[in-house]
Amino acid sequence: MELKFQPLSSFQAAELRPYVALRHDRSCDSTLLDTYLWADYYDPSVAVIEGEAMLLCLRSENASFAAMPYCREADLKRNFDRLKDYFNGVLHSPLRFWLADEESVQVLGLQSDPDYIVREQSDLKDYLYDGEALRTLSGKLYHKKLNLIHKFSRLYEGRWEYRALDASAADMVVEFLDRWFAQREMDESLTAERDGILYVLRHSALMDFRMGGILIDGTLEALSIGSENALERMAIISVEKANPEIPGLYQLINQQFLLHAFPNAELVNREDDMGHEGLRRAKESYHPIAFERKYYVEQVVSNHQE
Repeated sequence: MELKFQPLSSFQAAELRPYVALRHDRSCDSTLLDTYLWADYYDPSVAVIEGEAMLLCLRSENASFAAMPYCREADLKRNFDRLKDYFNGVLHSPLRFWLADEESVQVLGLQSDPDYIVREQSDLKDYLYDGEALRTLSGKLYHKKLNLIHKFSRLYEGRWEYRALDASAADMVVEFLDRWFAQREMDESLTAERDGILYVLRHSALMDFRMGGILIDGTLEALSIGSENALERMAIISVEKANPEIPGLYQLINQQFLLHAFPNAELVNREDDMGHEGLRRAKESYHPIAFERKYYVEQVVSNHQE
């Protein structure tokens, strides 16, 4: 069948939602939120096979990539082949995946397939945590985290609150983001992240995500945005930002967002560290129980096929 891709739109979110979390996938891309957050960066286009699959085509550095098919495991190989035919026959390109999830690579047997180059992207593996451990912060492993929260609570007693946020808080969120990003040296990635957050905020009524923040004296000082993969009973934390000048605030929003927005999540995916040493130390300090490994996959195309 001929695939018909069209630019991804916020108005498609409800239509596309039934196609996520149909097969096991513990990556941060197993829900739609990150696709929309990074839409400006990757310029996604989407094709829907009614009742079966959602297929994404992405652009990065003047090359086309695909996301692994959003479909049931039984339909994975068929839709993988559809993407291959589209890349080879329409784009005249080898099939490529930038962030193939570990489960799909295993199901498709790509690591032992001579027609594909498969390379783990070790800096882009997602950190996975025990949900209850991050909500309670009990035990010696989290003693320092809990102490910082207690110190914050004493210092700001009666002055802070956790609040679930929605579109009605847009002005407050934008003001906070303006302050947070103003303290950074902006690059292409940070600019895309800022624009992506503002995009999903503008279209929040159409999308499926949860948002919460910490207010101090009525001013938003920490923000978190996440989504849920129901099949994996997993919360995916896509955005977490706090005023860095307030000790304990990052630890507090981390815990409070999970307590209020994802009280029953068994797993928490806090995404990758992008190879940044500071982020790596921060993520390791929460003691991950596993990693979701991701892979670059590229079809080997012989000269007579090109």
